[in-house]
Amino acid sequence: MNTFAWRLGVLATATCLSAPVFAQSVLPADACAKLVGDMPASIIGLPSGAVKITAATLDAARPLSISERGPTPAARVVPALPDHCKVLGEIGPVDPTAPPIKFQVNLPASWNGKAVQYGGGGFNGVLITGLGLAHGQPYDLPAPLARGFVTYGTDSGHETKPGEAPQAFAANDEAFLNFAHASYKKVRDVAVALAEKAYGAKPRKVYFIGSSEGGREALTMAQRYPADFDGVFARVPVINWTALNHASYRSGMITMGDAWLSPKHVQLVQDATVAACDASDGLADKVIANPKACLATFKPADLRCKDGQAADNCLNDKQIKAIETLRSPYKFSFPLANGLDDYPGFGIGGEALAASGPTGGWGAWWTGSAAPNWPVERGNGIAWVYGAGGMAHVFARNPTMDVKTYKPEDHKARVLEVSNLMDSTNPNLEPFRARGGKVIILEYMSDYAQSPFAGIRYYENVMKTMGEAKAAETIRLFTAPGVDHVGTGAPAKVDMLGALDAWAEQGKAPANLTVVEQELSGPAFPVKRSLPLCEWPAWPQYKSGDATKADSFSCVK
Repeated sequence: MNTFAWRLGVLATATCLSAPVFAQSVLPADACAKLVGDMPASIIGLPSGAVKITAATLDAARPLSISERGPTPAARVVPALPDHCKVLGEIGPVDPTAPPIKFQVNLPASWNGKAVQYGGGGFNGVLITGLGLAHGQPYDLPAPLARGFVTYGTDSGHETKPGEAPQAFAANDEAFLNFAHASYKKVRDVAVALAEKAYGAKPRKVYFIGSSEGGREALTMAQRYPADFDGVFARVPVINWTALNHASYRSGMITMGDAWLSPKHVQLVQDATVAACDASDGLADKVIANPKACLATFKPADLRCKDGQAADNCLNDKQIKAIETLRSPYKFSFPLANGLDDYPGFGIGGEALAASGPTGGWGAWWTGSAAPNWPVERGNGIAWVYGAGGMAHVFARNPTMDVKTYKPEDHKARVLEVSNLMDSTNPNLEPFRARGGKVIILEYMSDYAQSPFAGIRYYENVMKTMGEAKAAETIRLFTAPGVDHVGTGAPAKVDMLGALDAWAEQGKAPANLTVVEQELSGPAFPVKRSLPLCEWPAWPQYKSGDATKADSFSCVK
C-alpha cells in the first residue's frame, strides 16, 4: 500500500471516532488521478461551455503556504491542511469573447459528506482556493477542509490583470453575469459532480460562506438557487450592491477639497464619539456597544471651529456636512430591485480604527490618506476607488468619462439592469425555508466598507415579508459592536460554519453566541477578550466582573 493510501485509512478511522452521527467517506487512492479530463456541460444547471479538469493532484498534509493566503489578519494564521486531492479546472463560456470560469475543488481524504463553497471579495478576479480558515472563525479551530468538508471556490469568471481597473471585466455581459451570480451556481454543480465521481455519493449538505462581496454571493444563492444550498453564512454582506456603489461614489464626492478629513480630524471624531457614548453600556472600554443610540447622541456640529475654518482640533462647515451626509441615506429618484430606492447611512464608532492596518476605519474606506480625485490616485479611500470606478465601468460603461459629472438618472436603464443582476435584496426566502435552508447574517457595527444597517434592514424586511414565525425558521442576524469590516477592533471570532451546520443538519438554531479576540500567536492563540454576540436587536450590556469575559455582560434590547 502506498503512503497516501495508508494515510487515507488512518485519517478516516480517526475522524470516524469523533463523528458519532455520520460515518466518514474515504477517498480511494486512485480516485484523484481519474478526475483529470473533460466533463459534460450537462452537469451544470445553466447554459455553459465545456468543463475541463486541468489538474488533480494528491496533496499531502501540510501547513497552508504563504502564496495561498489572503490579505486579511486571519491570513497570518497557518492552518494545517489534511491529505486531500486538489482539483483545478475551468468552465468554458457561452460567449467566446468572455473569459472562462476558473475553480478549485479540494477533496479531503476523509470526507464528512458535506461541502462548503467560499465566496470572493471586492470585484473578485482572483481564484478563491477554499483552503483557508472559514470567515471569522477562531484561529485555533481547524479549517473546514481539515474538518472533513469538501471545499471549493472560483475567480467568478474573470481575472484582474496588473494595472487594470478591477471593474474592467464588466464590459463583457457574460463576465458580469458570472460575477453577479451564474459562476457560483456553475461551480457548485461541478463540485457536486466531482464529489460524486470521487466518493461515489453527492454531498448531503452544501453550504456557502462569504464575507463582504462573498456575503452578497451567499445571500444571492439562497434567493436565486434555493434548491442548491442547505445553508449560507453572510458576513458583512454588500447586500444592496448597486446602491452601495453609488453611496461609495458620493462618499468621495463629499470630501473633495476643503471637505476632506485628515487623519488628525478622523481621530478627533473618534475621540468625541467615545467620550459621548462609550460608557452607555456600563463600561468605558472604547467600544460603543449601542451605535444606533450613539447616532442620536453625538452630533458632528459639536466639533465645529469657532470661525468655521479648518484646524487640527476642530472641523470646518464642509467637513461637518460631509460627516452628516455619510450618516444619511443615499436616495435615488427611482426604485431599484425589490422596491428599494436608497442606501442606509453609515454607523458610528471606530472611525480611527487601525488595528487591521489598511482595512480599518475611515482612513481605509472613506477618507484615505489623500483627498479623492479622478482619475483615482494613490492614497484615495477604497470606497472612492470602488465607487468611482463602478460609475465609469459598470453603470455608465465609459471608462474615460469624468465621473464627477455622473448622474444615475442619465443611466437609469443600466442602473436597473445591474440592480436586478447584483442586488441580494429579495426578502422572500420562502422557497429556501420550504426545503429547510438556513441563513445566518453577521454585521460588524464599525464597518465603513458597507453599512451594517443595510443588513439589518434586509433582516427586518424578511421578517415583514414572511412573518416572524416562518422567518425565524430560516434566518438569524447577529451584530458585533466595535468591529471593522475584516473583523478586528473588538471581539469578533466565532465558529459560524459550525453554528450553520448544527442548525441545518441537527436543527439546533443559534441563539446568543460568544465572540472572542485572540492573539495572533499560535498554536494556542490566547483569548484576550470575549463578548456576547447578541441577536439583533439586542446589544451587550456590562453587568459586573471581569470586563474581558463574556459572562460579565448580558444581551439587552
